[in-house]
Amino acid sequence: MSAPPLLPRARVEAVHVGRVADLPFSGGVVRSAFAKRAVTGPIGVAVGGLDGDEQGDRRHHGGPDKAICVYPAEHYPWFSSCLGRPAPRPALGENLTVRGAVEDDVCVGDRWRIDAVVAEVSLPRNPCFKVGARHRVRDAVRWMERTGRTGYYLRVLEPGALATGAVIELLERPHPAATIAEANRVMHHDPLDRAALTALLAAPALGDSWRRTFERRLADGVVEDATGRRLGPAPNQDGI
Repeated sequence: MSAPPLLPRARVEAVHVGRVADLPFSGGVVRSAFAKRAVTGPIGVAVGGLDGDEQGDRRHHGGPDKAICVYPAEHYPWFSSCLGRPAPRPALGENLTVRGAVEDDVCVGDRWRIDAVVAEVSLPRNPCFKVGARHRVRDAVRWMERTGRTGYYLRVLEPGALATGAVIELLERPHPAATIAEANRVMHHDPLDRAALTALLAAPALGDSWRRTFERRLADGVVEDATGRRLGPAPNQDGI
């Protein structure tokens, strides 16, 4: 496999943060910061993420491996087409909407400089039922998994500040074969590809949650049940 390009024109198109609030789901609500708002001007970034950004489910979201959620701007026309209506940003709950850094072109372990922040690509985003809840479409997670248009996470190595329009500078690429697209392929389409699992585990930067999953698959040969992540707790007859 040839190495992906070096992000020569990648930049941040928008920055978003969110507070925890009620998100309608299955006749009730769940607590989530999925619905985010745009930030104008520079914003501080710490090891835990962007200033003012929150997570409603700290078990599955947030933490050093998932400090910054990134989604490529190139996918918005596709997602809008799937919805059958325009998808206003940030439709996927991302902190950074970026252009020039899609999943095929980004690798686990890539180190980026974004304004004063140095960050490392840690793992793909594993989309959950809250995407569907936000847009009232049960199949949204399946769309993302099927196409690999999931987005991904960054961990913060050097805190600082960043702003919309920032250029993304690739500082280092230690694992050029470990693309986000490849990790998504193994997670969602070829879950017991032992050679690929072993290769991805060889990237020390791979986030702990995916590392544990891949290690269990190698050890047990069993693929985990993702129904709860995809559909959420006790969906009603309409799914959302």
